Amino acid sequence: MEHTFALISLGCAKNLVNSEQMLYLMTEAGFTLVPDPDGADIAIINTCGFIDSAKTEAIDTILETAELKKSGSLGAIIVTGCLAERYKDSIQRELPEIDAVLGVGSYADIVSAAKAVLEKRAFRAFADNSAAVDEIPRVVSTGPSWAYLRIAEGCNNFCAFCAIPYIRGRYRSRKMENILEEAEDLAEHGVKELIVIAQDITRYGTDLYGHRCLAELCRKLSEIDGIVWIRLHYLYPDQFDDELIDEIADNPKIVKYLDIPIQHINNGILKKMNRRGTGDDIRALFSRLREKIPGLVLRTSLISGLPGEGEKEFEELCEFLKEAKIERAGVFPFSPEEGTPAEKMEHVPFEEAQRRAELIMELQAPIMDDFTRSFIGRTIPVLCETKDEESGLLVGRSYADSPDIDGCVMFEGTCPFGEFAEVLIDDAEDGVLYGREANA
Repeated sequence: MEHTFALISLGCAKNLVNSEQMLYLMTEAGFTLVPDPDGADIAIINTCGFIDSAKTEAIDTILETAELKKSGSLGAIIVTGCLAERYKDSIQRELPEIDAVLGVGSYADIVSAAKAVLEKRAFRAFADNSAAVDEIPRVVSTGPSWAYLRIAEGCNNFCAFCAIPYIRGRYRSRKMENILEEAEDLAEHGVKELIVIAQDITRYGTDLYGHRCLAELCRKLSEIDGIVWIRLHYLYPDQFDDELIDEIADNPKIVKYLDIPIQHINNGILKKMNRRGTGDDIRALFSRLREKIPGLVLRTSLISGLPGEGEKEFEELCEFLKEAKIERAGVFPFSPEEGTPAEKMEHVPFEEAQRRAELIMELQAPIMDDFTRSFIGRTIPVLCETKDEESGLLVGRSYADSPDIDGCVMFEGTCPFGEFAEVLIDDAEDGVLYGREANA
C-alpha cells in the first residue's frame, strides 16, 4: 500500500537542508510526498526553536496540524528539528498529539519513525548532536538555479544571547571531498548559484584540518563547471584573514556580497555577549573589505536592547550605521533565551527593544534606498527565476540579492528560468529593481 506524507519545514536554511535530506530518505523508501497534511498519512514538521517567535510558530503549526489529526483527515504527526531537540524531555508531554519525535542528530531515522507511527508505535530518537555530520543525499527544493550548500554544523562561539550551540551541538566541518562531490552533483543538475551556509563558515576546517579552509574550499568550488555564483553566508568578523579576503576579492565567481553578523558595535556589549573583537575591529574590517572589494554589498544582523544597552550605547550603534552605510541589515529586538547567560542579565523591556529596532530600520531605510537607486542606468547580470503573473514581468536576482531576505529584479525579456540575463535597470522602488533585458 502506498503511504503519503507532507513535509513542513520551518526556520533557517540549515533546517531546510535537513528537510531536503528527509525528503530524499522518505521518497527512496517508497513514501509519496503530498503538498498538504490534510488527507496525508503522515505530517513531518521540521521545527525551529531558536527564538520566541520561532518557537511560537512551531507550536502553532503543530497545534494546527493536530486539529487535522483530531478530525481524522491526518494519520500521524512526526516532529523533528530544533524545538524537538531543545525540549526533548517535555515536548510530547506538553503536546501529546505528537506521535514521534526526532532530535537534530537523528534525521537519518525518519523512515524508521514513519514506519513506527503507521503501526501505531511510539518512536523517539535523540542521537549525539555533536557527532560527525550525516552525509545524507537530498532532494533540492529551492528551484532549478540555486541551492544551499551546507559546509558545517553546530557552533563553538557560545555568544551569551544564543542557544544554538546547546541545540545544534559543537562545530563540525564536513569533509571537503564530500562538499565538492555534492557541489558537482548540484551543478550537473543545473544549479548555477551555490549559497554556502553554516552557523559560522569562516571557521570551516578548523576542527577537521587544524586551520581555516574556507578560501581553499571556495577556490575548488569555483573550478566546477556550471557554477557561476558562490554566495557566502554567515562570516564571523573575528575570523577573516588575508587569504580569505584576497580570495573573495580576486575570485570572479564569489559574488561581492558578504553576510557578516555583528549584532552590535559597542565594546562593552560585545564583551558581555562573548563576541570576539571590539567595535574598532569591526570598523577596521569593514573599511578593509570595502577597500579591497569594489562594489561590495554588506549584510549584517543587529540586536537592539541587548543587556548593557542604554541610550548612549544605542546612539553609538546608530552613529556607526550612519557612517558604515551597510546596504543590507536586519534587526531583532532582544528576547532572553532560556538556558543562555544573557537570560539572567539585566536589560530594557521588550517594548523598548522593539522601539529601538524600529528606529534602526528607519535609519537604514534611506541608506538601502540610495543603494537600490544606484543601479538605475546600469546593465547587470540577473539570475532569472520565475514570472510575475500579474505584471507579466520576469523575476530574478542580482548579485546584491540573496533569496528570501533581499529584494529582486523585475524585467521585460525572454530569458529562460534558471539562466542569466543582462538587464538594463530603469527604475527602483521599495528594494525592487525594474528594467528590461538588454539583448531582448
